[in-house]
Amino acid sequence: MLPFLIFLAGLVCVVGAILLFRMPAFLALLLGAVLVALITPDALVVQYGLAQGMSDAEAARLAATGVGARIAAGFGRTTGSIGIVIALAAVIGVGMLRSGAAGRIVRSLLTLFGEKRAPEALLGGGFLLAIPVFFDTVFFLMIPLARSLYRQTGRNYLLYVLAIVAGGVMAHSLVPPTPGPLFIADAFGVDLSLMIVGGGMVGLLCAAAGFAYARHADALRPFTPTDLETDTAPLETRMPSLGLALLPIALPLVLITAGAIHEAPWLAFLADKNIALLAGALVALGLLARFDSWNDAMAAVKPALLSAGGIILITGAGGALGQLFQQTNISAAIAEHTPTSQQWLLPVAFLLTMLIRTAQGSATVAMITAAGVFGGMAGDGSLAFHPLYLALAIGCGSKPIWWMNDSGFWVVAQMGGLPEREALRTLTPISVVMGFVGLAITMLGAWLLPLD
Repeated sequence: MLPFLIFLAGLVCVVGAILLFRMPAFLALLLGAVLVALITPDALVVQYGLAQGMSDAEAARLAATGVGARIAAGFGRTTGSIGIVIALAAVIGVGMLRSGAAGRIVRSLLTLFGEKRAPEALLGGGFLLAIPVFFDTVFFLMIPLARSLYRQTGRNYLLYVLAIVAGGVMAHSLVPPTPGPLFIADAFGVDLSLMIVGGGMVGLLCAAAGFAYARHADALRPFTPTDLETDTAPLETRMPSLGLALLPIALPLVLITAGAIHEAPWLAFLADKNIALLAGALVALGLLARFDSWNDAMAAVKPALLSAGGIILITGAGGALGQLFQQTNISAAIAEHTPTSQQWLLPVAFLLTMLIRTAQGSATVAMITAAGVFGGMAGDGSLAFHPLYLALAIGCGSKPIWWMNDSGFWVVAQMGGLPEREALRTLTPISVVMGFVGLAITMLGAWLLPLD
């Protein structure tokens, strides 16, 4: 029971620091890591080390290592693995937004589907753009389209808004290179191309379920916006061709996937996640430089990199906390108390992530914390299925319950013109629907195609 009590103490510390003392997530996660390290007995750390294949002497040295050094090691491992990718994803996002590439993708989808299928176009556009661009920015980009469509049709405004939400929030938690799924793929040793494919498939099915709910909600209680005069500016008029607009996203995905299929040395170099994302970032900058001077393009990138720096700090601190959680040997405790890993581990991981998300609001923090608890199980061969499914269960668990303690909730409510009551009545249920549908799909996949 001791590992669970230590975990509970760390969780209360992190959530309490965020909710009660309004600490930034970085400091709250770091404080939680310190507490966990201080109250973990050396005997548990030694047990963890032996379970990882260390010798008696190596496990004893780990237990004797200072708290600060162990936290720094976890922080360094995490940032060294995914820090560059997060920064490059931010560059791709700002390049696509300012060059008009993101606008071109959305407009092309609307043209392809037509006005009658505009909700489906918004769903697809939200999902696609949320892969390289943070969800809040995706919604800022696409909400003027929803309002414009409402002016043309006079109906289905809530459906338009929820279609964007259904697409964007699922890609945010399931498809790299967004930080959450990128982190759990690394923590569980899941190949990045496999995480992209698996997360994309589960995410699309979850988005479809969310879209079905959106249609039901719109038909049951249609919502009429009252603040259309506050619309933001329309999308950029300077737009590259669709092929060029897709290239910053498609190129890294193709390189990473090709590297997983073929093992040629030159392809292995290009397929490395850092190199592949760098190629995508250079293409995005090239698109931006077609319209802006190089100096203006570089000036636009600097704020994106500063923002990415904050995400990297949070992710690194979460990695440190996760490493300290693992050193309590909690993975072995979970395995011991889980009757059948095939049947129960996935919902346990899902529900724990959901609890953390509901308590403190951030999907990324919830995923990072849960990955720290279950990460040790991914590499010890105890799973009856591929670690991908555990990563997907955690990603889906980071969706419910979406409510007022999440900044993204307020972005959608304010930009979408939804009163608080309407937002709670629509945004919170759609997060529950998509999350639990994702869990069901993940469990079915682990049963039918374990891939172990």
